[in-house]
Amino acid sequence: MLKKDLILRNPLRQMGYENDDILPEGGFGAVLARAGVGKTALLVQLALNTMLRGKKVLHVSLLDPVNKVDLWYRELFRRLAVQYQIGQIRTLWEDMLPLRFIMTFKVEGFSVPRLQERLSDIMEQGIFSPDMIIIDGLIFDDTSKPVLDALKEMVEKQGLRAWFTVNIHRQVKADADGLPKPLLPADELFDVALLLVTEGNEMHIRDLKTGDIPSPRPVLILDPATMLIKENVAVAS
Repeated sequence: MLKKDLILRNPLRQMGYENDDILPEGGFGAVLARAGVGKTALLVQLALNTMLRGKKVLHVSLLDPVNKVDLWYRELFRRLAVQYQIGQIRTLWEDMLPLRFIMTFKVEGFSVPRLQERLSDIMEQGIFSPDMIIIDGLIFDDTSKPVLDALKEMVEKQGLRAWFTVNIHRQVKADADGLPKPLLPADELFDVALLLVTEGNEMHIRDLKTGDIPSPRPVLILDPATMLIKENVAVAS
């Protein structure tokens, strides 16, 4: 029951997504924000929900070492357990842990062929075969489109769902549709783009790609104290 309760409490359901994966198979999603605002924390919550549903997550970090990424997961899971008053947290965490694999690269050493080589190694050896991949720290600029094209081909071929952090600066302007410029060169590759913005003492999560839905999706609130999405709290966009 613990897993089922947490799955049903997935706060992104409040934004109107009926599919817990949010992304389609082969799809791309982005979390955009200024440095230090909460991009990794939001993606780790998406990853934890995926793991609770028995699916496997490959977390690729170009910024932090394995132990720091692992700490993000442990701390956010602990906070979720406290928020929802869940007991037996250690047993549940131990059940989930095999569903996550952390892989690190230096930014200058990252390439799609290297990622594909390391991913193929762990898959062929039966070590780990992911359903979802997070790439945290990829640089988005005018030169990143070929890398994203190659990643898109890999993700589609292997039936994965991929999430990216996208760093933006305070002075970066958006286009007429509200998309920040770092995402524009590869806009057509992305199915979902979530923007984290500071509003007073709160952090709002806005959906920038609402597709064909008749009205904008609600804006969710990220608690700056816990870095968790607030349950049953949403505001109009």
